[in-house]
Amino acid sequence: MIKKSTLVPFMAAAAVALFGAQAAHADIVKVDGSSTVYPITEAVAEEFQKAKKNAIKVTVGISGTGGGFKKFCRGETDFSNASRPITAKEMEDCKAAGVAYIEMPVAYDALTVVINPKNTFLKQATVAELKTLWEPAAQGKVMKWNQVNPAWPDAPVKLFGAGADSGTFEYFTEAIVGKAKSSRGDYTASEDDNVLVQGVSRDVNGIGYFGYAYYAENMARLRGLPIVNPVTGKAVEPSAANVENGTYAPLSRPIFVYVKQKSLEKPEVREFLEFYMKNAEKLVREVKYVPLPKAAYEGNLKHVKDNKIGTVFGGKNEIGITIEDLMKREAKM
Repeated sequence: MIKKSTLVPFMAAAAVALFGAQAAHADIVKVDGSSTVYPITEAVAEEFQKAKKNAIKVTVGISGTGGGFKKFCRGETDFSNASRPITAKEMEDCKAAGVAYIEMPVAYDALTVVINPKNTFLKQATVAELKTLWEPAAQGKVMKWNQVNPAWPDAPVKLFGAGADSGTFEYFTEAIVGKAKSSRGDYTASEDDNVLVQGVSRDVNGIGYFGYAYYAENMARLRGLPIVNPVTGKAVEPSAANVENGTYAPLSRPIFVYVKQKSLEKPEVREFLEFYMKNAEKLVREVKYVPLPKAAYEGNLKHVKDNKIGTVFGGKNEIGITIEDLMKREAKM
Protein backbone atom coordinates (compact mmCIF):
# COMPACT_ATOMS: atom_id res chain seq x y z
CA MET A 1 0.00 0.00 0.00
CA ILE A 2 1.36 3.45 -0.99
CA LYS A 3 1.52 5.88 1.92
CA LYS A 4 -0.25 9.23 1.54
CA SER A 5 3.06 11.06 2.07
CA THR A 6 4.53 9.42 -1.03
CA LEU A 7 1.38 9.47 -3.16
CA VAL A 8 1.67 13.07 -4.42
CA PRO A 9 5.33 12.78 -5.53
CA PHE A 10 4.53 9.41 -7.10
CA MET A 11 1.60 10.85 -9.05
CA ALA A 12 3.66 13.88 -10.11
CA ALA A 13 6.46 11.64 -11.34
CA ALA A 14 3.97 9.47 -13.20
CA ALA A 15 2.41 12.52 -14.84
CA VAL A 16 5.80 13.81 -15.95
CA ALA A 17 6.69 10.38 -17.34
CA LEU A 18 3.35 10.16 -19.15
CA PHE A 19 3.71 13.67 -20.59
CA GLY A 20 7.25 12.87 -21.68
CA ALA A 21 6.08 9.70 -23.36
CA GLN A 22 3.30 11.58 -25.15
CA ALA A 23 5.73 14.28 -26.28
CA ALA A 24 8.18 11.68 -27.51
CA HIS A 25 5.46 9.99 -29.56
CA ALA A 26 3.85 13.20 -30.82
CA ASP A 27 3.59 13.47 -34.58
CA ILE A 28 5.89 16.19 -35.93
CA VAL A 29 5.29 18.66 -38.74
CA LYS A 30 8.51 20.33 -39.94
CA VAL A 31 8.61 23.86 -41.33
CA ASP A 32 11.60 26.03 -42.23
CA GLY A 33 12.44 29.01 -44.40
CA SER A 34 11.66 32.71 -44.47
CA SER A 35 12.01 34.86 -41.36
CA THR A 36 9.39 37.17 -42.90
CA VAL A 37 6.76 34.43 -43.03
CA TYR A 38 7.87 33.00 -39.68
CA PRO A 39 5.55 35.17 -37.49
CA ILE A 40 2.50 33.91 -39.39
CA THR A 41 3.42 30.22 -39.40
CA GLU A 42 4.60 30.35 -35.79
CA ALA A 43 1.28 31.93 -34.72
CA VAL A 44 -0.64 29.24 -36.61
CA ALA A 45 1.59 26.52 -35.11
CA GLU A 46 0.97 27.75 -31.56
CA GLU A 47 -2.81 27.80 -32.02
CA PHE A 48 -2.80 24.43 -33.77
CA GLN A 49 -0.74 22.75 -31.03
CA LYS A 50 -3.11 24.13 -28.39
CA ALA A 51 -6.09 22.79 -30.32
CA LYS A 52 -4.40 19.40 -30.60
CA LYS A 53 -3.30 19.43 -26.94
CA ASN A 54 0.29 18.93 -28.14
CA ALA A 55 -0.52 15.56 -29.74
CA ILE A 56 1.02 17.06 -32.88
CA LYS A 57 4.20 19.12 -32.67
CA VAL A 58 5.07 21.77 -35.25
CA THR A 59 8.67 22.96 -35.50
CA VAL A 60 9.27 26.26 -37.34
CA GLY A 61 12.83 27.19 -38.29
CA ILE A 62 14.34 30.36 -39.75
CA SER A 63 17.03 29.64 -42.33
CA GLY A 64 15.83 32.17 -44.91
CA THR A 65 13.76 31.49 -48.01
CA GLY A 66 16.74 30.09 -49.92
CA GLY A 67 17.96 28.02 -46.99
CA GLY A 68 14.44 26.73 -46.44
CA PHE A 69 14.07 25.61 -50.04
CA LYS A 70 17.40 23.77 -49.85
CA LYS A 71 16.05 21.71 -46.95
CA PHE A 72 12.64 21.35 -48.61
CA CYS A 73 14.12 20.07 -51.88
CA ARG A 74 16.27 17.60 -49.91
CA GLY A 75 13.09 16.23 -48.38
CA GLU A 76 13.95 17.39 -44.85
CA THR A 77 10.81 19.49 -44.26
CA ASP A 78 7.08 19.28 -44.92
CA PHE A 79 6.50 22.99 -45.47
CA SER A 80 8.73 25.82 -46.69
CA ASN A 81 8.05 29.44 -45.75
CA ALA A 82 8.98 31.77 -48.60
CA SER A 83 9.00 35.54 -49.01
CA ARG A 84 9.26 35.17 -52.79
CA PRO A 85 8.20 32.52 -55.31
CA ILE A 86 10.33 29.42 -55.83
CA THR A 87 13.13 30.03 -58.37
CA ALA A 88 13.88 28.06 -61.54
CA LYS A 89 17.02 26.59 -59.90
CA GLU A 90 15.04 25.50 -56.83
CA MET A 91 12.38 24.00 -59.08
CA GLU A 92 15.10 21.96 -60.80
CA ASP A 93 16.56 20.85 -57.47
CA CYS A 94 13.17 19.72 -56.20
CA LYS A 95 12.41 17.92 -59.45
CA ALA A 96 15.78 16.12 -59.37
CA ALA A 97 15.03 14.96 -55.82
CA GLY A 98 11.49 13.87 -56.70
CA VAL A 99 9.92 16.56 -54.52
CA ALA A 100 6.60 17.86 -55.88
CA TYR A 101 4.91 20.76 -54.10
CA ILE A 102 1.84 22.97 -53.94
CA GLU A 103 2.32 26.75 -53.76
CA MET A 104 0.07 28.69 -51.39
CA PRO A 105 0.12 32.49 -51.04
CA VAL A 106 -0.78 33.38 -47.45
CA ALA A 107 -0.40 37.17 -47.09
CA TYR A 108 0.99 40.43 -48.43
CA ASP A 109 3.93 42.22 -46.91
CA ALA A 110 5.03 45.83 -47.01
CA LEU A 111 8.78 45.29 -47.15
CA THR A 112 9.86 48.14 -44.87
CA VAL A 113 12.92 50.38 -44.92
CA VAL A 114 13.57 51.47 -41.34
CA ILE A 115 15.71 54.14 -39.72
CA ASN A 116 16.56 55.12 -36.17
CA PRO A 117 13.84 57.36 -34.64
CA LYS A 118 16.53 59.89 -33.63
CA ASN A 119 17.32 60.48 -37.31
CA THR A 120 16.00 64.03 -37.89
CA PHE A 121 16.87 64.61 -41.56
CA LEU A 122 15.51 61.60 -43.44
CA LYS A 123 11.81 62.13 -44.21
CA GLN A 124 11.45 59.94 -47.30
CA ALA A 125 13.54 58.16 -49.92
CA THR A 126 13.30 57.50 -53.63
CA VAL A 127 14.13 54.21 -55.34
CA ALA A 128 17.09 55.98 -56.99
CA GLU A 129 18.46 57.10 -53.61
CA LEU A 130 18.12 53.62 -52.18
CA LYS A 131 19.82 52.19 -55.25
CA THR A 132 22.74 54.61 -54.82
CA LEU A 133 23.05 53.41 -51.26
CA TRP A 134 22.72 49.65 -51.85
CA GLU A 135 24.05 48.87 -55.35
CA PRO A 136 27.33 46.91 -55.68
CA ALA A 137 29.19 50.02 -56.92
CA ALA A 138 28.52 51.67 -53.54
CA GLN A 139 30.67 49.17 -51.66
CA GLY A 140 33.55 50.92 -49.92
CA LYS A 141 32.66 54.20 -51.66
CA VAL A 142 29.24 55.47 -50.58
CA MET A 143 29.94 55.65 -46.86
CA LYS A 144 28.20 58.90 -45.84
CA TRP A 145 24.67 60.19 -46.13
CA ASN A 146 25.62 63.27 -48.18
CA GLN A 147 27.07 61.02 -50.87
CA VAL A 148 23.53 59.79 -51.52
CA ASN A 149 21.85 63.19 -51.32
CA PRO A 150 23.81 66.46 -50.86
CA ALA A 151 21.00 67.75 -48.64
CA TRP A 152 21.73 65.02 -46.14
CA PRO A 153 24.50 65.39 -43.52
CA ASP A 154 28.18 64.52 -43.67
CA ALA A 155 27.68 61.55 -41.34
CA PRO A 156 28.48 57.84 -41.66
CA VAL A 157 25.82 55.45 -42.96
CA LYS A 158 25.37 52.21 -40.99
CA LEU A 159 23.66 49.57 -43.11
CA PHE A 160 21.67 46.56 -41.92
CA GLY A 161 19.99 44.13 -44.27
CA ALA A 162 18.87 40.62 -45.08
CA GLY A 163 21.38 37.83 -45.63
CA ALA A 164 22.03 36.20 -49.01
CA ASP A 165 19.74 33.21 -48.26
CA SER A 166 16.82 35.54 -47.62
CA GLY A 167 13.95 36.00 -50.04
CA THR A 168 13.70 39.54 -48.71
CA PHE A 169 17.27 40.14 -49.91
CA GLU A 170 16.34 38.91 -53.38
CA TYR A 171 13.13 40.93 -53.58
CA PHE A 172 14.69 44.13 -52.24
CA THR A 173 17.68 44.00 -54.57
CA GLU A 174 15.52 43.28 -57.60
CA ALA A 175 13.00 46.01 -56.74
CA ILE A 176 15.58 48.65 -55.78
CA VAL A 177 18.81 47.81 -57.61
CA GLY A 178 17.18 46.17 -60.62
CA LYS A 179 18.75 42.74 -60.31
CA ALA A 180 18.17 40.02 -57.71
CA LYS A 181 21.09 39.46 -55.31
CA SER A 182 22.90 42.52 -56.71
CA SER A 183 24.04 44.35 -53.58
CA ARG A 184 27.00 45.86 -51.84
CA GLY A 185 28.44 43.43 -49.33
CA ASP A 186 29.79 45.78 -46.66
CA TYR A 187 26.76 45.80 -44.39
CA THR A 188 25.55 43.89 -41.33
CA ALA A 189 23.61 40.95 -42.78
CA SER A 190 21.37 38.42 -41.06
CA GLU A 191 18.56 35.98 -41.86
CA ASP A 192 17.21 36.80 -38.38
CA ASP A 193 15.28 40.06 -38.65
CA ASN A 194 15.49 40.60 -34.89
CA VAL A 195 19.25 41.12 -35.31
CA LEU A 196 18.54 43.87 -37.84
CA VAL A 197 15.96 45.48 -35.56
CA GLN A 198 18.54 45.63 -32.78
CA GLY A 199 21.19 47.10 -35.07
CA VAL A 200 19.11 49.98 -36.45
CA SER A 201 17.51 50.76 -33.09
CA ARG A 202 20.92 51.20 -31.47
CA ASP A 203 22.56 53.40 -34.13
CA VAL A 204 21.31 56.91 -34.96
CA ASN A 205 22.84 56.55 -38.46
CA GLY A 206 21.36 53.10 -39.01
CA ILE A 207 19.15 52.12 -41.93
CA GLY A 208 17.89 48.64 -42.79
CA TYR A 209 15.03 46.66 -44.34
CA PHE A 210 12.85 43.69 -43.45
CA GLY A 211 9.23 42.48 -43.35
CA TYR A 212 6.52 44.78 -42.01
CA ALA A 213 5.63 42.55 -39.03
CA TYR A 214 9.04 43.17 -37.44
CA TYR A 215 8.63 46.92 -37.90
CA ALA A 216 5.08 46.84 -36.49
CA GLU A 217 6.34 45.05 -33.38
CA ASN A 218 9.10 47.61 -32.88
CA MET A 219 7.55 50.96 -33.77
CA ALA A 220 8.74 52.48 -30.48
CA ARG A 221 12.33 51.71 -31.49
CA LEU A 222 12.24 52.30 -35.25
CA ARG A 223 10.75 54.62 -37.87
CA GLY A 224 9.38 53.32 -41.14
CA LEU A 225 10.62 55.36 -44.09
CA PRO A 226 8.07 56.55 -46.67
CA ILE A 227 9.11 55.46 -50.17
CA VAL A 228 8.38 57.63 -53.20
CA ASN A 229 6.08 55.75 -55.57
CA PRO A 230 7.90 55.74 -58.95
CA VAL A 231 4.63 56.26 -60.86
CA THR A 232 2.86 58.93 -58.80
CA GLY A 233 5.93 60.65 -57.36
CA LYS A 234 4.29 60.71 -53.93
CA ALA A 235 5.97 59.41 -50.77
CA VAL A 236 3.95 56.53 -49.30
CA GLU A 237 4.29 55.10 -45.81
CA PRO A 238 4.47 51.34 -45.27
CA SER A 239 1.06 50.24 -43.99
CA ALA A 240 -1.60 47.61 -44.53
CA ALA A 241 -3.92 50.17 -46.12
CA ASN A 242 -1.27 51.28 -48.61
CA VAL A 243 -0.54 47.68 -49.56
CA GLU A 244 -4.24 47.01 -50.12
CA ASN A 245 -4.75 50.12 -52.25
CA GLY A 246 -1.60 49.39 -54.28
CA THR A 247 0.17 52.70 -53.59
CA TYR A 248 3.07 51.27 -51.57
CA ALA A 249 5.28 50.38 -54.51
CA PRO A 250 7.58 48.77 -55.42
CA LEU A 251 8.03 47.09 -52.02
CA SER A 252 4.63 45.38 -51.62
CA ARG A 253 4.87 41.64 -52.23
CA PRO A 254 3.02 38.34 -51.73
CA ILE A 255 4.47 35.80 -49.29
CA PHE A 256 3.97 32.05 -49.37
CA VAL A 257 4.10 28.62 -47.85
CA TYR A 258 4.87 25.56 -49.95
CA VAL A 259 3.79 22.07 -48.93
CA LYS A 260 5.43 18.88 -50.14
CA GLN A 261 2.97 16.66 -52.01
CA LYS A 262 4.34 13.49 -50.39
CA SER A 263 3.95 14.99 -46.91
CA LEU A 264 0.21 15.36 -47.49
CA GLU A 265 -0.04 11.60 -47.08
CA LYS A 266 0.65 12.18 -43.37
CA PRO A 267 -2.56 13.03 -41.48
CA GLU A 268 -0.77 15.50 -39.19
CA VAL A 269 0.50 17.52 -42.17
CA ARG A 270 -2.90 17.66 -43.81
CA GLU A 271 -4.52 18.66 -40.50
CA PHE A 272 -2.00 21.46 -39.99
CA LEU A 273 -2.46 22.73 -43.53
CA GLU A 274 -6.25 22.81 -43.20
CA PHE A 275 -5.99 24.57 -39.84
CA TYR A 276 -3.53 27.07 -41.38
CA MET A 277 -5.81 28.04 -44.26
CA LYS A 278 -8.95 28.21 -42.11
CA ASN A 279 -7.27 30.48 -39.54
CA ALA A 280 -4.81 32.39 -41.72
CA GLU A 281 -6.91 35.50 -42.29
CA LYS A 282 -7.27 36.19 -38.56
CA LEU A 283 -3.69 35.30 -37.58
CA VAL A 284 -2.11 37.17 -40.51
CA ARG A 285 -3.87 40.30 -39.31
CA GLU A 286 -2.78 39.67 -35.71
CA VAL A 287 0.91 39.56 -36.65
CA LYS A 288 0.49 42.78 -38.69
CA TYR A 289 0.64 41.51 -42.25
CA VAL A 290 -2.08 42.03 -44.85
CA PRO A 291 -4.43 39.04 -45.19
CA LEU A 292 -5.57 37.88 -48.60
CA PRO A 293 -9.26 37.66 -49.50
CA LYS A 294 -11.02 34.64 -48.04
CA ALA A 295 -11.23 33.16 -51.54
CA ALA A 296 -7.43 32.87 -51.64
CA TYR A 297 -7.31 30.53 -48.64
CA GLU A 298 -10.25 28.54 -49.95
CA GLY A 299 -8.43 28.36 -53.28
CA ASN A 300 -5.31 27.00 -51.59
CA LEU A 301 -7.34 24.18 -50.05
CA LYS A 302 -8.96 23.47 -53.41
CA HIS A 303 -5.51 23.30 -55.06
CA VAL A 304 -4.52 20.73 -52.45
CA LYS A 305 -7.72 18.75 -52.99
CA ASP A 306 -7.23 18.87 -56.78
CA ASN A 307 -3.50 18.13 -56.42
CA LYS A 308 -2.48 21.20 -58.42
CA ILE A 309 1.28 21.01 -58.03
CA GLY A 310 3.76 23.65 -59.15
CA THR A 311 3.88 27.44 -59.21
CA VAL A 312 2.06 30.20 -61.09
CA PHE A 313 5.26 32.29 -61.25
CA GLY A 314 7.34 30.12 -63.59
CA GLY A 315 10.46 30.33 -61.47
CA LYS A 316 10.66 34.13 -61.59
CA ASN A 317 10.16 36.82 -58.97
CA GLU A 318 7.80 39.59 -60.05
CA ILE A 319 7.96 43.15 -58.76
CA GLY A 320 4.75 45.10 -58.25
CA ILE A 321 2.17 42.32 -58.52
CA THR A 322 -1.00 43.48 -56.75
CA ILE A 323 -3.38 41.43 -54.64
CA GLU A 324 -5.94 41.64 -57.45
CA ASP A 325 -3.38 40.40 -60.00
CA LEU A 326 -2.39 37.52 -57.72
CA MET A 327 -5.98 36.44 -57.20
CA LYS A 328 -6.65 36.38 -60.96
CA ARG A 329 -3.54 34.30 -61.57
CA GLU A 330 -4.30 31.81 -58.78
CA ALA A 331 -7.84 31.37 -60.09
CA LYS A 332 -6.45 30.22 -63.45
CA MET A 333 -4.09 27.62 -61.98
